[in-house]
Amino acid sequence: MHPIRTVYLTAARSAVELLAAPAVAQRWDSPSALAEFRVGGLAGHLAWQLLAVPGVLAEPVPAGEPVGLLGHYARGTWIGAALDDEVNVGVRRSGERVAADGPEALVADARATVEELAVALPAEPDGRVVHFARGPWSLTLEDYLTTRLMEIAVHSDDLAVSVGVPTPELPAEVLDPVLALLARLAVRRHGQPAVLRALSRAERAPANVTAF
Repeated sequence: MHPIRTVYLTAARSAVELLAAPAVAQRWDSPSALAEFRVGGLAGHLAWQLLAVPGVLAEPVPAGEPVGLLGHYARGTWIGAALDDEVNVGVRRSGERVAADGPEALVADARATVEELAVALPAEPDGRVVHFARGPWSLTLEDYLTTRLMEIAVHSDDLAVSVGVPTPELPAEVLDPVLALLARLAVRRHGQPAVLRALSRAERAPANVTAF
């Protein structure tokens, strides 16, 4: 099995354990660390990075070449969108819908989905292409899972901070592709010198090199 599929499952299991933390249920209706997002809605958005994958695997793939990983983000209308833009409002509504049945149901659905994917992902052929209907465009399965890895890592931190628990420590093999993706996106946004200086030269580091 491709390494990204393995590390995706590791990250997905970590996300389920965070979603199951008692503090998440206790603060379900409280504001999260993200503006306009309840803890419950943010938990739903995190869980969606697992729950959406079976549907993507089942989506028919139209003819045509998949876009690359950076091409996926270059086409995304959500990057740089304002908090009240429809795309971000839609993300928050989606998170709330996913979480509508409460924390116990969300954890049960997420846990069952991970077990389903633990069987399904190894069975997918090499070179598998999936269709990202929200785009719409296609990606290799490995690139698609890398985008979900990044979402899991970032939103696990958001959720942990929101409920006052430690951010999950992900193994290096999980975090490495996430950091590589974020660094490449940051270079595209800010330029190579800015990112190099942020990582190596405090005296010349810019104030902001965020990827988004």
